[in-house]
Amino acid sequence: MVDLVERARAALTERKDQTELPGMSLIEHLNELRQRLVHSAVALVIGFFIAYAFHEKIFGIMQAPIVEALKKNHLDTQLVIHNPIDGFNMYLKISFTFGAILAAPYVLYQLWLFISPGLYANEKKYVTPFMVATVGLFLCGAFFGYHYVFPGSLGFLFDYSKQFKPLIEISEYTDLFNTVILGLGITFELPILVMFLSLFGIVSPKFLWKNIRYAILIIFIIAAIITPTPDVLTMCVFASPMLVLYLISIGVSFMVHPARRRKRAAEAS
Repeated sequence: MVDLVERARAALTERKDQTELPGMSLIEHLNELRQRLVHSAVALVIGFFIAYAFHEKIFGIMQAPIVEALKKNHLDTQLVIHNPIDGFNMYLKISFTFGAILAAPYVLYQLWLFISPGLYANEKKYVTPFMVATVGLFLCGAFFGYHYVFPGSLGFLFDYSKQFKPLIEISEYTDLFNTVILGLGITFELPILVMFLSLFGIVSPKFLWKNIRYAILIIFIIAAIITPTPDVLTMCVFASPMLVLYLISIGVSFMVHPARRRKRAAEAS
């Protein structure tokens, strides 16, 4: 950890010394940050109202895996609430969640605009791959969780507790759904995080490969946290794509690391 902090400090110092862009004062940085936060907040509010307009359809999509699992086990498919306000709170919760997903591309673009003054001119070309990869990887993670991990986990849980009659409360089910789907969607963003760290020279392919054993440990800890079942098999199902993404991240780091880019520029000249 100390080594990583030192790498970050050295990389940021080097960029400050080498950048050709005029420096910004603290007040200018704060004004820029405020502007990006305001734009992002407006996008989140708009996303919330759009999602709320379709809240029943969204919940229908969320409810489909549990309904299918209940039908397969010949159980009542009606979910329950403990008090009248639970349904309203649940609709607000899913509207906030899916509104944030709708607004995410614009929020990410605001993030890019905020950090872009600290990038070199040739690094700003990464904005399009960054946007496409970020949204695409999140959707891949959510798709993987929705169509494979979540239904499989529900099937395991119902098979394991056939002697009981389930009374599934909607808010608890919503929390479980969000944990699995959003957890996997965010986890699939690992290559993007590594790309930024490598772009600024904070980590390198050698560093990532050297510490792969620690990465495997952290990946299994994260998988244990977000997996909805206690069995080892499901945890491995969660961890497997994360391990693959880590290996992909090493390749991404190799491509965008400053040392590699300088070598390609030297060969081209």
